[in-house]
Amino acid sequence: MRTNLSRCMLAGLGLALASQAGAATTGTIDSTLTLTEACQVNGSSGTSGLNFGTLDFGSQDALFTAASAQVMGGGGGAMSVLCSAGTIPVIRVRGGDNDGQSTGGTRALADGSGNYVPYDFYTDAGHSQLLAIDGTITLPTSSGIAQTVNLYGQARGKAGLPAGVYTDTVSVELSF
Repeated sequence: MRTNLSRCMLAGLGLALASQAGAATTGTIDSTLTLTEACQVNGSSGTSGLNFGTLDFGSQDALFTAASAQVMGGGGGAMSVLCSAGTIPVIRVRGGDNDGQSTGGTRALADGSGNYVPYDFYTDAGHSQLLAIDGTITLPTSSGIAQTVNLYGQARGKAGLPAGVYTDTVSVELSF
């Protein structure tokens, strides 16, 4: 009988210890993530120094009358803008280094020796929708998928242009 009593006491003591060891406290963990609106241009993000693309009129003879080109982003395709869903991206094509230096266009390519080739930006391939200096292109509300931006240029030849490389740098701003 004593053995049974001892066993019962040990079992009770074991239960008491187990109930103390099995005590639990519950609570929570708060997790947070804040997403801010963002955009990428041609696959790159940042707040300055982004490459919106290149307008390359190619090689023309010095007696050309007109040359057309499209602004190309990275990878040989048109400019691409990817923004957070729900944003409305607006591209503002600001001034260039040589604006107003040559008749026949609002912008100009320069050879560094005082010679200028006039040109303009257009939002259509037919060159009927002029994009003025500080002109904007408002894209549809972003769904979080990259949007293609078609921007075209047309340079106009003029008499007396010497052979050489003519360039311009135009500032571009993206707001969203």
